[in-house]
Amino acid sequence: MRPKHLVISYNTCWYVYNFRLPLIRALMAREWAVTVLAPRDAYTPRVLESGAAHRHIELDPRGMNPLREWATIRRFSAAYRELKPAVALQYTIKPNIYGSVAARSLGIPVINNVTGLGTMFSGGPRELAARILYRWAFSRAQLVFFQNRDDHALFVRNRMVRPDRAGILPGSGVDTDRFAPRARGVGPFTFLLAARLLKAKGVEDFIAAARMLRTRYPGARFVLLGAHDPGDPESASAEIIGRAAADGVVEPLGPVDDVRPFIAASDCVVLPSWYREGVPRSLLEAASMGKPLVAADSVGTREPVKDGVNGFLCRPRDPSDLADRMEAVLRMDGPARERMGEASRAYMRERFDERIVLDLYLAAVERLSGT
Repeated sequence: MRPKHLVISYNTCWYVYNFRLPLIRALMAREWAVTVLAPRDAYTPRVLESGAAHRHIELDPRGMNPLREWATIRRFSAAYRELKPAVALQYTIKPNIYGSVAARSLGIPVINNVTGLGTMFSGGPRELAARILYRWAFSRAQLVFFQNRDDHALFVRNRMVRPDRAGILPGSGVDTDRFAPRARGVGPFTFLLAARLLKAKGVEDFIAAARMLRTRYPGARFVLLGAHDPGDPESASAEIIGRAAADGVVEPLGPVDDVRPFIAASDCVVLPSWYREGVPRSLLEAASMGKPLVAADSVGTREPVKDGVNGFLCRPRDPSDLADRMEAVLRMDGPARERMGEASRAYMRERFDERIVLDLYLAAVERLSGT
């Protein structure tokens, strides 16, 4: 093994760039050499600018062909044999599972990360297969980090991970300096949903709630910020989004590289997701910028919300209840909303600041590597 060399394995460089650059910088500040093991994509040059190295690995995130999947395990084995990391830090389902199998055969300690389960654990053969694979991969993992209490309890209860090797992180954390309150500016009352436009993220519920509220508050704005992939079977209906946009109910603005101006220009950030989130970054960033939240009372999504203190929780898949909670924020007077926003900011600094997350990672890496 190469001392002070760590591999971060992901299924895209996009994820590394958007979620793990602070961790890479923190590791390098402790004199760790970092290699990102992920398929090459448009964000690979940006990852390299951080000072990390990159090694390409062919990986199909959605592939299910057994022969091709076995070839993926062999590619992980070849990469780890070549790179010889002191620790492998793995994210997303295939690096977590296949990387663990490869690392075990080479005696490389691994830290796996369950950053949300999406729609994988929704019953049926797919969930059964996932449980078997996770149990197989995590049975000898040195450490598995979860981002919320529900996922941690699910894996421990079903013996997919040993209790003494399972830990909980406060999501991916949020840079409370970068995501600091800004002046609101002038404009109509604005609700913002920032997420991939998936059905399970509650996008169609948000649109339905917006239609209800527009009849009573015709001046309110409802903004959708995020990518929509019509080829993804889990995407929200393009017809529903298009019709709502044509009717002036919502404003779909697409994806952006910097969400801060849009959060600053909003009055309340909404995420009625029933997708099994880790802890949604959009809610952490909005709360850090001092915004009230409205979110579904579902796995991961409930974590950043103190109901009635810094926002409201609604019933998942219930547009009417969602509209009621959004209206409660809209009807507040300015000082009451400001107090909610201040409570959001204070909660992020107390529990979700990314420095807390980075310190937990650094301690785990140094313990497992013996450095």
